[in-house]
Amino acid sequence: MGILMRRKFPFGILALALSALMMSSCSSPQTNVTSISQVEVENPAPFGWSLPKISAALQSGELSSSELVAAYLARIEEIDRSGPQLQSVLTLNPDAMRRAKALDVEMAAGNSRGPLHGVPILVKDNIETSDPMPTTAGSTALQDNLNHRDAPLIASLRDAGAVILGKTNLSQWANFRSNTSISGWSALGGQTRNPHILDRSPCGSSAGSGVAVAAFLTSGAIGTETNGSISCPSSRNGIVGFKPTVGLVSQNLIIPISSTQDTAGPMTLSVEGAAMMLDGMTGQSGGQSFTRLLEKSALDGKRVGVLRFAQGKIPAVRDRFEKALLVLEEAGAVLIDIDAYEPPKSFWNDAFAVLQWEFKETLNAYLASTGTQVQTRSLAELIAFNQVESKTEQSLFDQDVFEMSEARTELDDPEYLKALGLVLTATRQDGIDKMLGENQLDLLVAPTGAPAFLIDPVFGDGFPGGNTGAGWLAAIAGYPHLTVPMGSIHALPVGISFMGAAGQDAEVLAAGYAYEIRSAKRVTPQFLPSADAVPSIEKAVTRQ
Repeated sequence: MGILMRRKFPFGILALALSALMMSSCSSPQTNVTSISQVEVENPAPFGWSLPKISAALQSGELSSSELVAAYLARIEEIDRSGPQLQSVLTLNPDAMRRAKALDVEMAAGNSRGPLHGVPILVKDNIETSDPMPTTAGSTALQDNLNHRDAPLIASLRDAGAVILGKTNLSQWANFRSNTSISGWSALGGQTRNPHILDRSPCGSSAGSGVAVAAFLTSGAIGTETNGSISCPSSRNGIVGFKPTVGLVSQNLIIPISSTQDTAGPMTLSVEGAAMMLDGMTGQSGGQSFTRLLEKSALDGKRVGVLRFAQGKIPAVRDRFEKALLVLEEAGAVLIDIDAYEPPKSFWNDAFAVLQWEFKETLNAYLASTGTQVQTRSLAELIAFNQVESKTEQSLFDQDVFEMSEARTELDDPEYLKALGLVLTATRQDGIDKMLGENQLDLLVAPTGAPAFLIDPVFGDGFPGGNTGAGWLAAIAGYPHLTVPMGSIHALPVGISFMGAAGQDAEVLAAGYAYEIRSAKRVTPQFLPSADAVPSIEKAVTRQ
């Protein structure tokens, strides 16, 4: 049995129109915005389509995988490499088109591998794939790190029919090199820029993945998180990001920081798309999948803890959060305020120390597993490489976090075990578990964070707005955390966080889905050069 490859729009004409519009508008950011918007409105496929819609079009024959790959490659060239120069994609997979065409043949023969069949995915460049692309963590020290290995999550995605389109730029070494590092900057990829306002930070080490999804350069992307590196770029770029329970997705063949906190997760335009990707990453596409557990009624009767202590001091964020809470109530949720939580006095010092201990152990093990073409075989050798070999690597910030980590002892050190016990107890038994249990709650919500801050290569990342968000609780505990768009502030997106206990990934996703389909707060990037170009701000700051 074959499938009729019918199409409702002239795909080649769309690509040419996009190219012409982008090339004619490169000199003017404001014109560029109008042109992109017009293309998306007049020819919406596939740019701006959610992953479920793209999947349905592939399954029906309305789209082919090779056409989709070609469209994304053209858009990457015109928007990421040229035009606004987002610099979110570090490397393109030379085998992507060949893979897409092979999957098109399978589909035409009636052999669909499932919802991800033919779907192009970008992968953060700290995750190994067997494609002819190195895995670099954005560093020149690993620019030859080509091991021809698939991380287990990539192997699962391939089995599910996904096309690995390329690798995304990231904060170098996943933001664990220096205390003055810059989100979205790497020696190999330069500075990734927020597509909503270009001089604003893309935030977090999965910056390239968040920007690529927000700018419609891919159907979905994979990010990784140790503490905030999925949730932050997802929220600040106006997309959905899901950090699973640690251990649900294999950590194997991902350049590591922490064995107790690291996890990969999906970043895409919708909660359903994130669930579909998680199914593919965990090999659950054909069974009791996360996607099948999504329900519009998932919040009905659920007791939801509102983390008032994490809502921050920014009035506009609090306003968007209050409106989001009204949506939760309309969906049937019962809201219970939680006004206070204080970690132990030594918590932050201990939490940072735990990461240093684990980074040294896990990075040394990873580097030792790479091919002989990689010359830096340990953290100590990496520090020496940065000191002697690479002036570029030293141009923006130092490597004090590397040096602190190298000074740590082995993981059987009683001080490490004491610190680990303290931070896990504080975030689990005395943190999320206690909040849920004492208040008989099903899940917790809070704002994900403040709007994106300015990119600052002089002083590094800054997080104005006070204590906004509680994603760090879920990150350090290793518990699931979903961020979903809840609107924007002066054209900059903000998100709402849904968090639960260990293993409540399906419940957290379902709650976010029930909110998302009622709120529909995702905003389209405007590619503005600065906040001064936001119409409401431009009028106020221009002399009359």
